[in-house]
Amino acid sequence: MNFITDLEKEMRAHANREVAIPMENYMKNTFSFLGIKTDQRRTIFKTNYETHKVEIKINFRAIAWELFGKKEREFHQCAIDLLVKEFKKNYVEEDIQMIENFITTNSWWDSVDVVAKYILGGYLLQFPNETYAVIERFSNSNNMWLNRSGIIFQLSYKEKTDFDLLKAECEKHKHSKEFFIQKAIGWALRDYSRFNPSGVTEYVNTTNLKPLSQREALRNIP
Repeated sequence: MNFITDLEKEMRAHANREVAIPMENYMKNTFSFLGIKTDQRRTIFKTNYETHKVEIKINFRAIAWELFGKKEREFHQCAIDLLVKEFKKNYVEEDIQMIENFITTNSWWDSVDVVAKYILGGYLLQFPNETYAVIERFSNSNNMWLNRSGIIFQLSYKEKTDFDLLKAECEKHKHSKEFFIQKAIGWALRDYSRFNPSGVTEYVNTTNLKPLSQREALRNIP
């Protein structure tokens, strides 16, 4: 694939080990980094995207998955940026399996949160009848990142958020000892509190959420 070849060549040419070390430390040394900062990475991606746009449009799913299989985190980030760009209202129903794979592979908050909010969220807007089946499956999974995705996938929905579904997900996971689950509950509720502060306040005050979830949920409510 010419796009991947050219992108990788340019990315590796800009690798900077001095920059990579603090990036790896920040991510708890979970992934290797080339040491390319976000703005530079996006510039390199954009330039190569424009050059290979025809190839990408035809085969963006396979291209994204190949990038996601590379070692360094910057390639994973490019893969997700590519999917966000190409998936807009362009899903097919079978894409849910690919979305799940992106959540459960190379998993950490920086990738999972973008996939959940912009890709899973977008998919379920296009196929709303799939929402309850997909979120129930994710919610019942033993994979913590699928659980987190089921809680936060509505972050881009704003006032269209299904509050009953959000509360159901919070109830299901409110006793979790996982930091990323407690944080997700608080984040999702805090985000929705912009549109329904009284509803969020009432819910938090009448259920026994973990202290972290409570603090996060009520942070922006006077």
